[in-house]
Amino acid sequence: MKKQHFIANAWSAASEGESIPVIDPSNGCSLGEIARGSRRDVDAAVAAARAAIGETFDGPWGRLSACQRGRVMYRFAQSIIAHAAELAELEACDTGKSTKTARADAAALARYFEYYAGACDKLHGETLPYEAGYMVMTVREPHGVTAHIVPWNYPMQIFGRTVAASLAAGNACVVKPAEDASLSLLRLAELAAEAGFAPGALNVVTGYGHEAGAWLTAHAGIDHISFTGSTVTGRLVAEAAARRHCPVTLELGGKSPQIVFDDADLDAALPAIVNAIVQNAGQTCSAGSRLLVQRSVYEKLLDALADRFRTLQSGPPALDLDMGPLVNRRQYEQVKAILARAEADGIRVMMRGRIHPQATSSGFYQEAVLLRDVPHEHSIAQEEIFGPVLAAMPFDDEEEAVRLANGTDYGLVAGVWTRDGARQLRVARKLRCGQVFVNNYGAAGGVELPFGGVKSSGHGREKGFEALLGFTVLKTIAVRHG
Repeated sequence: MKKQHFIANAWSAASEGESIPVIDPSNGCSLGEIARGSRRDVDAAVAAARAAIGETFDGPWGRLSACQRGRVMYRFAQSIIAHAAELAELEACDTGKSTKTARADAAALARYFEYYAGACDKLHGETLPYEAGYMVMTVREPHGVTAHIVPWNYPMQIFGRTVAASLAAGNACVVKPAEDASLSLLRLAELAAEAGFAPGALNVVTGYGHEAGAWLTAHAGIDHISFTGSTVTGRLVAEAAARRHCPVTLELGGKSPQIVFDDADLDAALPAIVNAIVQNAGQTCSAGSRLLVQRSVYEKLLDALADRFRTLQSGPPALDLDMGPLVNRRQYEQVKAILARAEADGIRVMMRGRIHPQATSSGFYQEAVLLRDVPHEHSIAQEEIFGPVLAAMPFDDEEEAVRLANGTDYGLVAGVWTRDGARQLRVARKLRCGQVFVNNYGAAGGVELPFGGVKSSGHGREKGFEALLGFTVLKTIAVRHG
């Protein structure tokens, strides 16, 4: 296949005629090509979006009522459901994730558009009490044109939770997928046009992050940026946006702890702890990559985890095993290098999973790894790996657990496992992160639940109604009527 950009509801060839190979991570072979976006391609997509929204919200997308926008978005959600198998297959081939995971992502994507379609006409302002003779009100208006930098680990889901909220608020969007995972989003743009989106309301430009992505985030025609990706790149995006005072939502990395106290239901915690690190082969910003266990149950839980890790398998997406391959050779080699350094530093591997016999040697397969007694200050416990590597360490009391949990540069998600109701709330309030899950982890995705981090995990919120507010500008109107 050879894919072009999708701009103003039409396929658009790369202006400079260059392309990027699409590699299947399960075998290292080529799937085809995508367009390598140039500055002119980005300019064309932004111009199309600006025309759709209109300078005073009088364009074909900008002048739609909230109810009309919601109807278009709901039709798109129904189209996603109808094409879910096709979208899942594209995403599984492109990213290496298992078919069942890709199907779950397609279902979540449809849910995002259903949720935000229903929220379009629920976005209200307020009337404010003020001095006699005045009527003061607030209204929420779109930013205008929003840029969306979507990473390779969850293309459909992150497209859903950022683009759907922006469109619901009345913005027009320009999306730049990761060069490693663009196929599903290109197909989605085509389906959106068929569902009735105005030309330019949703545009997808493919290319490299340091080219198309950098040009998009620095573009004078962009009024808001949504970026999901690494902390290092997020800082560069924020710096580019700051030069022109453009607001930014950043959803960055994580080193999320799972805290297990000695009164926890270990049978309930075990599968959640495993899933939180092997889901999508550990390539998840909210992966539960640190395991903090109270010392009195540390060995018991680790023995149970070792038994489970022994059975975990990584293999081709079509086999629907515990994990597929890592997304590309760069990520594969990076995880291997991190593990080699850890072993050289004397960190003990308690158990490894397996690679399925049908996995080709040219694929980017990494077995699940359980590390024990990891020093809190070691890079394995401090830095995001983005692979199926779980670092376990003991703690003695609640105070130490909170100190260890908060003791990284990140603050995205945490899990707390305890039957003590007072401790549940006490610890949850002390943790420096954007989400805390008590006796569960992830709440099955939770489209309705605001998501985002603190510290180096970013700022702003995605998902839920909070995300919708973030894609608006609050305007105050004061009328003096005498």
